[in-house]
Amino acid sequence: MAPNIFTFSLPAGYACPGSHACRSQAVKTSEGFRIKDGPNCQFRCFAAIDEVLKPNVREQRWHNFNLLKGKSMAEMVELITASLPHPNWKYLVRLHVSGDFFNQEYFDAWLTVARQNPQTLFYAYTKSLPFWLLRRGMIPNNVKLVASRGGKWDSLIEEKGLRSAKVVYSEAEAAELGLPIDHDDSHAYEGTGDFALLLHGTQPSGSKAAKAWQSLKEIGKGGYHNQKRGRGWGGKDYAGKPLPKNYVGGTTPSYKGAVVA
Repeated sequence: MAPNIFTFSLPAGYACPGSHACRSQAVKTSEGFRIKDGPNCQFRCFAAIDEVLKPNVREQRWHNFNLLKGKSMAEMVELITASLPHPNWKYLVRLHVSGDFFNQEYFDAWLTVARQNPQTLFYAYTKSLPFWLLRRGMIPNNVKLVASRGGKWDSLIEEKGLRSAKVVYSEAEAAELGLPIDHDDSHAYEGTGDFALLLHGTQPSGSKAAKAWQSLKEIGKGGYHNQKRGRGWGGKDYAGKPLPKNYVGGTTPSYKGAVVA
């Protein structure tokens, strides 16, 4: 993912009503936080792994979720708006490196925020397809959605003709499916067709996914393997223009609401 992309996340699994084949969660045990895979887990959510290994990441995502839960759409819009970076700068925001649209009001809140910030491009992978379809004719031009395969409502992807992304275990699998592999999210925010994502992150021991992950690691691939991993505070906007000199690059912005970082 490019370093000029800001991200917004929620707890993996807990804020993912449509998760199925990838469902994993960071759960607290007597020995600290550990991964708990769902009953239908085929490949583990890499974001849940981050929450086990990085307490600050886990705490940030729960901070966001706790602030948003139980709020009205208008209240969520206010929280999100207060968290966005400089309002006069063009940038991209990826919704949900972890988590997903957890209810219709929350989905609608992001659509409202997007309409209020036409200079910003918002994009998301989502398994919360019913929320999307209920507003399909109302999606602003600066919102790019991709159906993430492996969810409860996958049947709606073909039925409704939704653009989709599929996690694959190898480059050969992607080739067999006729899908290009996205290594940097550019297919998500610039493309118009379906694409594949290489499996990434530690997988359940002995599983098919674990064997595939080991093979990918051996050849130096998997996920965003050829890209510099950014934290969202890069030096340029998505048009390639330098940030304003007075922009507080390299630091987390002050905020009164949820975290976009």
